Amino acid sequence: MKVNQAHRAFLIGLLHLLEEAEVSSAQLVSELSRRGINASPNIQSVSPGVDALILLGVAVDLSGDPSLMIRAGQRLGVASYGSFGFALMSCANVREAVRLLIRYGQVLFRPSWTVHDHEGGLLLRSRLSVGTVAQQQLVTELLFSNLVSVGRSLYGRTVERAEGVEMQLSYPKPAHFAIYKRMFKAPVTFDCEHSQLFLPAQVLDTPVRTANRTEHVVFLQQCEEMLRGLGSALDTTAAVRQLLIESAGDFLDIDQIARRLHVSERTLRRQLEAESTSFRSVLDEIRDLLAREYLVKTELTIAEIAHLLDYAETVSFRRAFVRWNGVTPNRYRQEEMTDSKPIFPAS
Repeated sequence: MKVNQAHRAFLIGLLHLLEEAEVSSAQLVSELSRRGINASPNIQSVSPGVDALILLGVAVDLSGDPSLMIRAGQRLGVASYGSFGFALMSCANVREAVRLLIRYGQVLFRPSWTVHDHEGGLLLRSRLSVGTVAQQQLVTELLFSNLVSVGRSLYGRTVERAEGVEMQLSYPKPAHFAIYKRMFKAPVTFDCEHSQLFLPAQVLDTPVRTANRTEHVVFLQQCEEMLRGLGSALDTTAAVRQLLIESAGDFLDIDQIARRLHVSERTLRRQLEAESTSFRSVLDEIRDLLAREYLVKTELTIAEIAHLLDYAETVSFRRAFVRWNGVTPNRYRQEEMTDSKPIFPAS
């Protein structure tokens, strides 16, 4: 199973926590081996799944710290999530961040999250069905601790401390409850049917301190690439798409792309031709995709969008957009804004 960036960052952070508890990586690997799990010295070979569940329990046992997963979740910063983290940082508000978590969380999180309407607000619920009760508790502590930590960095403590926010957990009150009170400022209730966080309507409109609509469009497209699984090294077109999206605003040329892919420009052109496309076609596809996103999701002027897409003249962008979509950029924006309906609308 492919190990994603966030999982790798968690494993590294876990090793650091164990070192602070005077537990060496050799001790951890030895204990994992005794339980039938083959792990490299840096434990990055432990993939998400059953092996990872066993790893959590072993780490807690060796450290002697029952709150280890809460501490680990606090240390996993938003930047550890790569494009998804930057997309969260560029969101306008909590409501939009929840929408992102539901759409792209499946790429990064095991378990993933579901969202449910409740009393005008939303219940953000973890979906966990594997592992023992003890293992599920460790995973829940890790997930909710990290969720709270990321929320603090994006929105400040206003969200967590806001009136009406409540954390509900499906397991009994643990012996180390004192650390819950220190880490989670919202009220916590145990022995509930589900493990979930309730966010009232007024909290969903809390603005993100680092909101940036222009960057948000680009990061969303990078998340879409992850979701579709188009980053395969066996697919040259997908690799070129990914590099072009990542360089949006100052697009790489074909020579730069070829160097990034460790091939000659001639070889790159030949590989793209074998996939029935060309560098120009892929670049136009990315420009068109980003143009339509900018038009609908930002208030950028047509001239500003043309500049972001590396057009020297606005008129050249307009002609290209009409060729791609059959309508002018202004007409496209008007039609899409009229037809669009918000997801998770404000009550």
